[in-house]
Amino acid sequence: MTNNHMFQPELILQKKSTLFGLVVLVVIGTLMIPVIIPHIFHGFHVVHIGLHIGGLVLAVFITLIASIAYFRLKTKRLLFTAIAFGIFIAAESLLLIDATWPSIYEIIELSLLEIGHILTIGTLGLLALGVFRND
Repeated sequence: MTNNHMFQPELILQKKSTLFGLVVLVVIGTLMIPVIIPHIFHGFHVVHIGLHIGGLVLAVFITLIASIAYFRLKTKRLLFTAIAFGIFIAAESLLLIDATWPSIYEIIELSLLEIGHILTIGTLGLLALGVFRND
């Protein structure tokens, strides 16, 4: 006799609502102490940070969904989509760091804000490439 209520980790990847909930918990749990709590009483600034956290959650979730779809179907469109949203994770991470600790980090004379915007444009370029491909 088998127990149908046993935990099956592979089902997490199949049920999108469960995967989304898990992504929300992991991202917010990871950012709670270093990012959210220190800015919780900073008025609108915490809303700005919250927008970037929301973008990061969505980017991680869509990257996972696109990656799962790519590994099932192996199309170049899905590969470009997965890579594009992976780049968007990097962009949102840099923009979150810049929103949380402004004017602290610079890379090769570029601010994190500028690099984040460059990565966002790269995301849009890869998404356009995936949309206009004729596979």
